[in-house]
This record gives sequence, structure tokens and C-alpha cells, in this order.
Amino acid sequence: MRKFLGFVIGGIQQKIFNVFLFTLLFVSIAFFSVIAYQTKALSTLVSDANEKQNAAVQEISTSLMNTIIEGSLQKNTGLEAYIAGDLFSSLKTKVSLLGGFLQYVAENPMAYTDMLINPPTAANNGVLSAQVLYEERVDPEDTWITDQVGLYGNVSSLMFSLYGTGGVNSMFLGTPEGVTIIVDEVSGMKLDSSGKPITAPVTQRPWYKGAIATQGVYFSDVEVDLFTGNIGIVCSMPVYVKGKLVAVVGADLFVNSMADYIENNAQEGIFSCIINSEGHVVFAPKTQDIFSVSAADVDLRKSEDAGLASFVTDAINGNNEVQIVTIGGTDYYMIASNINEVNWTLISVVDKALTLAPASMMIGEFDQISAEASAVFEAGLGKSRATLFVIMGIFFVLGTASALILASRIVKPLTKMTKKIADMQNGNFDFEIEDIYRTKDEVEVLAEAFADLSVRTKNYINEITTITAEKERIGAELNVAAKIQADMLPRIFPPYPNNESFDLFASMIPAKEVGGDFYDFFMIDKDHLALVMADVSGKGVPAALFMVIAKTMIKDRAIQGGTPAEILGDVNAQLCEGNEASLFVTVWLAIIDLRTGDGMAANAGHEHPALRHLNSEFHLVEYKHSPAVAMMDGMKFREHPFHLEPGDTVFVYTDGVPESTDKANRLFGNDRMLDALNRHNDSDPRTILDDVSAGISEFIGDAEQFDDTTMLCFRYKGPRQ
Repeated sequence: MRKFLGFVIGGIQQKIFNVFLFTLLFVSIAFFSVIAYQTKALSTLVSDANEKQNAAVQEISTSLMNTIIEGSLQKNTGLEAYIAGDLFSSLKTKVSLLGGFLQYVAENPMAYTDMLINPPTAANNGVLSAQVLYEERVDPEDTWITDQVGLYGNVSSLMFSLYGTGGVNSMFLGTPEGVTIIVDEVSGMKLDSSGKPITAPVTQRPWYKGAIATQGVYFSDVEVDLFTGNIGIVCSMPVYVKGKLVAVVGADLFVNSMADYIENNAQEGIFSCIINSEGHVVFAPKTQDIFSVSAADVDLRKSEDAGLASFVTDAINGNNEVQIVTIGGTDYYMIASNINEVNWTLISVVDKALTLAPASMMIGEFDQISAEASAVFEAGLGKSRATLFVIMGIFFVLGTASALILASRIVKPLTKMTKKIADMQNGNFDFEIEDIYRTKDEVEVLAEAFADLSVRTKNYINEITTITAEKERIGAELNVAAKIQADMLPRIFPPYPNNESFDLFASMIPAKEVGGDFYDFFMIDKDHLALVMADVSGKGVPAALFMVIAKTMIKDRAIQGGTPAEILGDVNAQLCEGNEASLFVTVWLAIIDLRTGDGMAANAGHEHPALRHLNSEFHLVEYKHSPAVAMMDGMKFREHPFHLEPGDTVFVYTDGVPESTDKANRLFGNDRMLDALNRHNDSDPRTILDDVSAGISEFIGDAEQFDDTTMLCFRYKGPRQ
């Protein structure tokens, strides 16, 4: 098309000019009426289609983006809280191992020689070393004090090993007499201005008092380190021998990096924070004004903002669902995940307006294209109307025949375009350029605009669909991995149908992700049966791989013969080689002579088994554990003999059973487990395990679990006849 003196040659103006040049007035009026009607209908339909398409794009985009944001928030917040919880759980394990070793040393003083522990020196600053400090009231030359330091100094070797596995900033013990033995790398910070060791009021420290008050493993609140001034968390536990307090052992973990992580990962409208069980903010970015760390005495559960107060209350009580909270007129997506070990809650916040930006951007581009196309069409149509009236007055007689033919040619592409646009209201966004639209005028321009808009809309929907499908594929692959892991465990029951000397059943109910629980049972020879129940530290693929290796090694070594202690000793030596990930596995291993009912068991840091004698109830068989396998090379493992009479039953399990948690963060516990075991305790092993599983399900309801539930029940029937 080209213009000449303001007249568009080759466009609608020329066509209408030609029509009215050869058309009578009656035909011309009829033709103009048809054009006006079709144009109005098209404009109305285009306007309606734009509004409905805008609404459809807004609804689809918003729904998909909300789903993706909620899924991403849930996954990321759960993962971050899980990682933090796993860090504190690892700290708890280290302290428990240290406490167990100190108790053993204190109970067997004659088995150890005195180990020299020196006061801190400036020369050892930056070097991992063991040091001794005293309270002001202590005389270091006192024979009782020197003997105590020499004996308890033997524990420093384990402190060095646990420190080397990472996750702690120091390992230490403090005695009621005022003696502190500590292993860390900041020896020089324990000296005063004159270079002499400072006094350490160990019995006055919050972690010391808290451990004694709780009579168990204790996590302190965030406190300032006595020597470095860093903020951190202390995990501690008291150690008693014959009812007398020997010492309090502990380890601390500086959480400066956690505060830095919270600050550095905050973005405009996206951030995370941590609150404690009292509703006080522990960590939060300085760039936001919703959660204020400076207001340490403010309980957010009592906030004047009802929405925020309700969300914080639900979060502390274990509600991990995504919620929309309105604060100051702004809507935020918020989700919480509990860090159970320290009674903290991680909260992730996203400004809802950020999730609507893609849809708003697309609708803006759509409106711009529609407006440009409509402007071109209306401008051309307006000029055509003016030209049509002028020409119609001059050329009245001419054009009757030509008017009918040309009217058909002009109206036909508009009519078809109207039908195509009407189809868009039903979700059919296909609009392609056809020969009928190639009119080389404004109709062709409008058709090209609709075709371009159709391609953009379909591409956007395809991209959203692809993202959703990829997310579902990853979830399916993790489910397959969990199934493969479960299939490695023996699942054919009864396992030895021709052997009538015992009955056995085992099960594993996996959590959402791949874990490290496993059980095993196998005949070493025709008269001896081995039972295994184990749990690898950590979660995910590394724990699953370590589980496969440990299970294979235990079975291969057991078939070669030997006692449970010898078997675990050899397996421990193999697993310690190249264990750069510092993984370990708790194991309960027993070998039973089916002819006599005599058995020998070794417990490497695992849960206490439950035993039921004939015509009695289940009870826990508690004894001192050996350290977990792969914890430290050269370990010796204790053995515990036992005897089973016909009708006696043994139940073993992983910590996923007593640590099953309901929505209120209450544990299932050993007492509820024993109640479930004794519900039908004279039934077969399968029924007993079903009772325990039912008890757990009734207790936890629909609360999400993060650990596998693994159990094995063995009943001795007596020697084969």
C-alpha cells in the first residue's frame, strides 16, 4: 500500500471508492450498512475476547505461579529447616557419645593411666589442642584435682575425633569441683593481659546448670561464648556414676554463619527469619521491617497485627502449610518449618506481588498489541467512512454490480476473522494467517497481529506446562529410588517355611525421602540365625549408599563365622577406611542358636530391644551401648548373652518408631510403643508389628514424618523336632 495526497492506494479507501464509483445509491447505502454492522460486531467481539482472554491468562498464570511458589517455598523451607535440624541432631549425637565415654572412664579408673592436660598457652593459638582451666576457688596443686584431670584427660582423645568430624567449635567437660577440660583452636583467647590463664566459672554457665536441671541432653538458648565473644548454641548433658554427678560434657556451635546466611540471602520482597518457642525473633535480615531482632522481649504471638500473630502461633505449634498473611495492606506468602532440636522455627516470606509480575507483564504486552491493532483498524476505518460518503454523493448511479462483488470480497475475511476470535473464548488460541486475510490492507495487518498474539500465548502456556511436568518427573524418580532401596530388604515371609523352630516378620515404612534404615536376617548355618537392625546417620542418597555397603559387609562377615563383637569390629575397620563423609551406622546384631535358644547380641549405639517371656508382657532390655559402627577406628564392642525359652519374643526397631511425631511435636515414645506391643502380645510377629504400626498411625494422624519406621519381631518356638 502507498499514499498519494493523503489517499491510501491499494487499501480499503480505494476499494470503497471503487464500490461507490459503480454503485447506485440504494446499493451503496445497503453496502455501507453491512460494513458498519460487521465492523461494530467485530469491535464488540474483539473487546469481549480481549477481556475474557485477559481474565483467562490472569487466572491460569496466577494459579500456576501460585502452585510453583507454594511448592518451592514448602520444599526450600522444609529443606533448610531439616539441614539446620540435622546439624543440631549431629551435635546431640556427638555430646551423647562423649558423655557415654566419660561415664565408662569414670566407672573404670583402673583401666586408664593419667593423661597430662596443660593450661592454655599463646603458642597453641590456632592449633587444635586440649587445655585445662579452673574456677577461682580451685587449687590446681590439690592431689584430688590433679588425679581428676589426669583421669578425665583420657576423654580428650574422643574430643579430638569428634571435633575432626566437623559441626562443632569446641568440645569440653566441666566438673562440680570447678575443673574444665576443653578441646579447641583458640588457646590464646583464654589468657589475660599478663599472659596467664583466666578463671572459668564452669559451674555458673547456663549450659552447665541447664543440663543438670533437665537431667538429660540440653540445648541452650543463643548465648555469647566465654572466650571468643561469638554467639552460639551449646549442647550439654550431665554424667552420673552411682547417682553422683561426675561432670557435664558439652559442645558448642557458633551460629554467626546462620545470621550471615539469613542476612545475605534476603532480597527485595523475599527473605527468611528464625523465631524461638517464645515468639521472639532470633535471626532476621535488617532490610525488612516485619520481624525485628532488636525487640527481643516482643512475643509475636501477641502482635497487634492479628494475621501475623495467628501465623506465628500456628508456626510454633507445627503448622507447616503455606499461608497468605496481610501486613500493612501488603499480602505475603509465609511458610514455617520447625527445627525441633532447639525449639526454633524457620519462616520464609515472599511478597505475593512478585508472583503476579509474569502474568501482569504478559497481559500488558497483550493489551499493547491489541491496542495497536485496534488503533490501526479504527484509523483506517474512519478514513474509509469519510471517503465513502464523499464518493457516494458524486458517483450515485454507478457501481450497482461492482458494489455487490466488492462488498463480498471485503466482508468475507472480516466475517471469518470474527468466527476465529469467537473460538478463542472457548480456549482455542490457534489463529493462523490464511490466504483470505492476505488483502494487502488493514485487515491483513489486524490478522497478523492476532496471529502473533496467538503464538505468544501458546508458547507461554507450553513453558508453564513443561516446568510443571519436570517437577512431577523429579518427584517420580525419587519415589522409584525409595522403592529400589526397600526392595533390597528381605520381604518374603515366612522366610524359612521348613524351619519350625521360630517365626519372624519385619517391615519398613519409608518416609518421603530416601533414608538409611535397614533390617536383615539370614542363616549362618543350619542351627544359627543372625538378626540385624540398623540405622545410618543422615538422610538422602549418601545415607542410602552407605546403608547398602554396611548391610552387605555385615552379612558377608557374619557368614564367615565369629561372635557379634568380632563381626562388628571387622566391619567397623572396613567402614572407617575412606569415610570422608563421616557417616556412621547404629547396629543391633544378634546370633541365636536355634537348638538351645542361647544367643549373643552386640548393640552399637542402637535402640534398646524389647523382650517378652512366655505369659508375660514386653519390656525394654537396657544395657550400656557400644559406640556406633564407623565412628572411630579400632573400637571394641561389648557383647550381651541372652537365653530364650520356647514362646519368648524379641522386638527390635529403629529410632523412627519412638520418635514418630504428631502435629503438636510430641514423640510416640517407648511407653506408647510398649502399650502397642502388649495389645496382643501372644499373637504372631506379623500381628504384633501391625499393632505397633496402627498405634503409630493413630498417634501421628496426618502429621508428616521425616524418618523411616523399621521393625523386626522374632519368636522362638524351640528346637526342631
